[in-house]
Amino acid sequence: MPQRKKLGVIVNPIAGMGGRVGLKGTNGHDILDKARRLGAVPVAPERAVEALERIAPIKDSIELITYPYEMGEDETRQCSFDPKVVGSITRGNTTSDDTRKAAGEMMNLAVNLILFAGGDGTARDICEAVGDKVTVLGIPAGVKIHSAVFAINPRRAGDLALMYLQEGTIATREAEVMDIDEQAYRADRLSSKLFGYLMVPYEETILQATKAGTVADEELEVEAIASDIVESMEEEIIYVLGPGTTTRAIAQKLGLQKTLLGVDVIFRGKMLAPDVNEKQLLELIQGKRAKVIVSVIGGQGFILGRGSQQISPDVIRRVGRENVLVLATSNKLASLRGRPLLVDTGDREVDRMMSGYIRVITGYRRSAMYMATSN
Repeated sequence: MPQRKKLGVIVNPIAGMGGRVGLKGTNGHDILDKARRLGAVPVAPERAVEALERIAPIKDSIELITYPYEMGEDETRQCSFDPKVVGSITRGNTTSDDTRKAAGEMMNLAVNLILFAGGDGTARDICEAVGDKVTVLGIPAGVKIHSAVFAINPRRAGDLALMYLQEGTIATREAEVMDIDEQAYRADRLSSKLFGYLMVPYEETILQATKAGTVADEELEVEAIASDIVESMEEEIIYVLGPGTTTRAIAQKLGLQKTLLGVDVIFRGKMLAPDVNEKQLLELIQGKRAKVIVSVIGGQGFILGRGSQQISPDVIRRVGRENVLVLATSNKLASLRGRPLLVDTGDREVDRMMSGYIRVITGYRRSAMYMATSN
């Protein structure tokens, strides 16, 4: 009888909590406390369950190893697994050290795959603990998620883990672990670097790519896109600008200072509110006509769900699909190499609503129809 495959599961329960409240991460106890005071709720456990549900059909043929309580035990039991629980933590007060210890223990137990829910910081902790000695796959649950070790959404993470454990035909390869300076990020400066590599099961249509930077010669295209948007703005509509250099160019056209990495609100050509969180945004658009303007993340293709969680499913429902404007230069679209645009809001209904062909503004009076998907 063949030996059962071993799956290690790690959940960083605080990953992503800073997103909707506009804190751009949860590294550090002070920031986590602030996120909780602002009403942040955990998102990683629910996203972990979403992935684990896809693996549940083979639960009797694999051995699942996890850490206690909210670091994996609770989520795996919710999906009817009978996990082997190792290690110890303080419930409600997990740390990055717990993540590193969990990954190290699972490596020592010779798991075939570590499936983890978290963000770039979690990937960095696991990379530090195991390097390239264990195959790893990320369930996206953080705010930024620039690394290439994550699936495009939790369901696809579960699908890829299932294929890797069951079929034995999925190849592995090195994938970049990127991380950014969160303090600089909150001060509106993007400072990212390559931290290392992890071995991942490789399936191009399921794994997200590393975020690509802006090419210098795109400036004219960005200027043209900004001109198109500004000239078409209506006086009685509230405009919500997502993060990025393309949306910043719109504010600059209006003579306004936009937060590069935040979500800002413009009304009648003036800055109504800079760097808002989800709650503030919902209050500002209540009973008003509003449009959301987002740009494509180069290399990855995400338009919603990465670095802009303030534009939540409730916000998108409120404004409607037809009032979500997507911007991208021709270089950003080309960097996708034919892959679709991606949506991962954490709400399946909204993800489905935003799927299908969507108009992408690519220049002055120029646009293209492009497929968007949550699959």
